[in-house]
Amino acid sequence: MSEIPARAKEPTESTESEGPSADAPLGDAVWQSSPPGSIYDYIKVASFSIGPDGLVDQWSLRAEQLLGIRAEDAVGTDPIEAFIDPDLRERGQRKMTEILDGREWTGVVPFRTPDEADGSGLPAAGRRGRRGLAEVYVMPTRTEDGERAAVCIVVDVRVLRSIETDLAASQAIFGQSPFGFLLIDPDLRVRRANQRFASIFGGTPDDHRGKGVHDYLPRAEADRVSATLRRVLETGDSITDMHVTGFVPGSEERRHWSVNLYRVHSGSGRPIGVAWLGTDITARRQAAREAANARRNLALLNEAGARIGNSLDLETTARELLDVVVPGFCDLATVDLYQGLLVGDQSPPGLADGSAELRRVAFSSAVSDAPFLGTGERVKLGAVHHYPFNSPCADALRTARPRTVPAEDGGLVQSTLAVPMVAHDTVVGLVQFARTKGSEPFGDRDRDLAVELAARAAVCIDNARLYRREHERALILQRSLLPPGDPEASGLDIACRYLPGNAATGRASEVGGDWFDVIELPGHRTALVVGDVMGRGLRAAVAMGELRTAVRTLAQLDLEPAEVLSQLDEIARGLGAPGGVQQATRAARRPREADLSEVYLATCVYAVYDSVTRRCTFANAGHLPPVLVEPGETALMLDVPPGLPLGVGGEPFEEVEVELPEGALLALYTDGLVESRDHPLDEGLQAFVGALTDPARPLEDVCDQVLNTLDSHHGEDDIALLMARVQGLPSDSVGDWTLPREPRSVGRAREYARAQLLAWDLEPLVDTTELLVSELVTNALRYGEGEIRLRLLLDRTLVCEVWDSGLVQPRRRRARDTDEGGRGLQLVGLLSAAWGSRRTPRGKTVWFELPLPGADTQLTDPAEALLSLF
Repeated sequence: MSEIPARAKEPTESTESEGPSADAPLGDAVWQSSPPGSIYDYIKVASFSIGPDGLVDQWSLRAEQLLGIRAEDAVGTDPIEAFIDPDLRERGQRKMTEILDGREWTGVVPFRTPDEADGSGLPAAGRRGRRGLAEVYVMPTRTEDGERAAVCIVVDVRVLRSIETDLAASQAIFGQSPFGFLLIDPDLRVRRANQRFASIFGGTPDDHRGKGVHDYLPRAEADRVSATLRRVLETGDSITDMHVTGFVPGSEERRHWSVNLYRVHSGSGRPIGVAWLGTDITARRQAAREAANARRNLALLNEAGARIGNSLDLETTARELLDVVVPGFCDLATVDLYQGLLVGDQSPPGLADGSAELRRVAFSSAVSDAPFLGTGERVKLGAVHHYPFNSPCADALRTARPRTVPAEDGGLVQSTLAVPMVAHDTVVGLVQFARTKGSEPFGDRDRDLAVELAARAAVCIDNARLYRREHERALILQRSLLPPGDPEASGLDIACRYLPGNAATGRASEVGGDWFDVIELPGHRTALVVGDVMGRGLRAAVAMGELRTAVRTLAQLDLEPAEVLSQLDEIARGLGAPGGVQQATRAARRPREADLSEVYLATCVYAVYDSVTRRCTFANAGHLPPVLVEPGETALMLDVPPGLPLGVGGEPFEEVEVELPEGALLALYTDGLVESRDHPLDEGLQAFVGALTDPARPLEDVCDQVLNTLDSHHGEDDIALLMARVQGLPSDSVGDWTLPREPRSVGRAREYARAQLLAWDLEPLVDTTELLVSELVTNALRYGEGEIRLRLLLDRTLVCEVWDSGLVQPRRRRARDTDEGGRGLQLVGLLSAAWGSRRTPRGKTVWFELPLPGADTQLTDPAEALLSLF
């Protein structure tokens, strides 16, 4: 019996090798020692032996530590008497007898130590002993002499119960875990798998023992995971949420797992492997991918709303769509619009069978050597084409529904969507989105997004189409209201320019309300007008036309400039209100409070130039000041009180009269010439004044010089520029006489007129002029007041004026056959090219105009005119 403990120590003394692996043969002849931290060390197994006499004859060191009794105190003692409670000793003695008779026994035995152990682990006298429970395994044996003895192995029950609890808990967690659980040994082999793992990869948990990661994952992924496992074994650093991708046996579906790795230790702290806790996150990854796609789609829609439609141009809008979708949504895309839409046809752009001609207006690609989309035929950008009747693209156009275009064999594109562009239930074109091989094919969500993107672009394109149509109409209207050709005026050399707003900011220009006019007035006078209706578009152009017509009407009444603007102000206050021109006319007759939400505001400068006196009278309604350049002087802005814009009302307008020297240059303009976003108005005005450096050049050249110089200052607004050089009527072209208020003044007037016409070499006009002068002077004597003034003006026509101080305007009436008078003004109307009367500050002026003799002029015989009146 004494030899057994000695044999138990032999393995520890015989080798330096590490502990055997689990796969080592059980019959290996080589003795191997257990590595430090073995389970025996964790359990702390104690042993002692009992001799034939029932007394302890050997006591191990672990027994000393467990029971707190030194070997010298234990050897030779009766274990029953020494360690068992008195009330159990009798039973203990019977068990000892049975054991010495050769029976094995295992049981739990309460024990107590003689005294409580101190910090050294050895008993101290006078202290109370420690009680406990020990699980004892007794094995009968014999001594060398053949006597019966026993070997006892003792384990603290508390340690065993702790191990059992830990094992039970580990088994419950391992077996019942809803996650795939693996225990991987230091050789990176599966030592244990739970049922959840086996249910995913097939077989029973035991079927997976001994397998490695390469048995489950593709090579590249397995190499990555193996390296990670080794790093966890070496460093002890845990890995959380490592994503692993592979395939479940029997399925081609790619699966994704989230894996947590941590190093596992024995109870004594020795590393024994790596725990693998994995969960399937394929659905989560799919949901995350869908959420990412949804966020991308929302971002694309947001970007589309911000970037598409910034330009009211069809082609630009199509390119803006492709700038949004390539490469964020697809790899390449094209936009085709109906040709009829682009050329301005008013009929529906597409035929019912979808075969109408289309033009490729935009193409974008994120790949090199991009193929054509839709058919096998290559269509260049800008080319006009149509799709075959049976093609998916034609079907999409016919049905107004998206279609999938089959991929060509061996081609670069693997997925294509043909999406009709529908705006207000009308198909305006087709957009194709394509993804190349290697990209994810289009899904249902992608199709919905493509339809939404195409619809947004279609609305913008349709708006651009409607804008283009309105713009063209407004431009036609505006140009029709501008003076045709080169305006002519007595005593003035005229040059003008009108430029619609440009597209400097990338946006299509709108028609504005700028206008200018040159109106010939009686007495070789000329009205110069420049105005600007605030706002843009067709309504602004219409308002401009109405104001221009009103100006012409008021000018023919020969009102003073300030009075003309006052009447225009009342008219402008009614232009925006319901009732249009009728209400505007009533507003001119009856002042009222202006509702600025119903009116068009406009600025205007109105000037009347008299070629005889070379004096010009200005009135301004909120417009920029005229610029005057006198010969040999620098340009300056005239100090004309600006007043309020037309349509505001409430304040009278002031007049300023300026004498213009011969050769002076006068410039009227709108703010589009001098104002833009890039610089303040004052800077533009100074640039304009500085551009008039050589006013003596021909006026057409001066206009071009100004526009070229101010090109960098021109923004989006229209430009109207009216320039006039003063060429006053020469003094020898004016005949002016004052006549007393007496009957013989009629004869004198005829003599003055005859003599002047003969001096001007206008003998063919003598008889007619004498007759008409006689009639006007006679009327002045009969109906007028004060002295009479006769004036003849020769320029492009002959003008005769008769002045008096009376305020009663002449009125033409129809004379009866028996009347002796009343035919004078009828005769004036028959023989003259034009006639009329106007108020003056001191009375009135009655005038008539005769064309000068020439090849294309046919003069009326005075005698025939007289006979026609009777």
